[in-house]
Amino acid sequence: MREETGALPVIRHALYEDALAIAMATLFVAVGIAFYEKAMLVTGGTAGLGLLIHHATGLGFWLVFSLLNLPFYALATWRMGWRFAARTFLAVTLVSLYARWLQDWIDFARLDPVFATILGGGLMGNGLLMLFRHRTALGGINVLAMFLQERLGWRAGYVQLGLDMMILAAAFFVLNPAGIALSILGAVVVNLILAINHKPGRYLGMS
Repeated sequence: MREETGALPVIRHALYEDALAIAMATLFVAVGIAFYEKAMLVTGGTAGLGLLIHHATGLGFWLVFSLLNLPFYALATWRMGWRFAARTFLAVTLVSLYARWLQDWIDFARLDPVFATILGGGLMGNGLLMLFRHRTALGGINVLAMFLQERLGWRAGYVQLGLDMMILAAAFFVLNPAGIALSILGAVVVNLILAINHKPGRYLGMS
């Protein structure tokens, strides 16, 4: 289905396209988080806060992540519409479920921290990119970043990078210096993927 916006056609995603994208994107994110759990790293956004609480308390990431996102569904509904909020709820639920199931699906005998940083960050960045292009987020900071891009034209990647740095600062109380440095590198990887690929007007598909 095509819609005209100025000179460029906008191609709406079909329902099955949204469903497949969300299912795969959330799996990418969950696998990236599994790397960061094992390597004692954190990332930005609500997922990063969930990892930080997990490392500090031992509570399951899947449970913490689900609870942290509860307050943001109302914001997503108010600012972005109920369809966006429903997709976001689905994505958060899938990441939480995958994170729980991955404990039974994969295990690491050895995991190099630098490799975990790059690959885990790449998986999370590409998963978030897929979700953004299907008007879906993974919590409060994603919602805010997408809202500011749509309303003010600010690039979502740069907005999220600034907010993520504040979350990573809190990790100084939980992680060792090497873990902090690698976590910052991972946040740069994630947000560079978004900043380079999620520019206004570059992608014409929409949900």
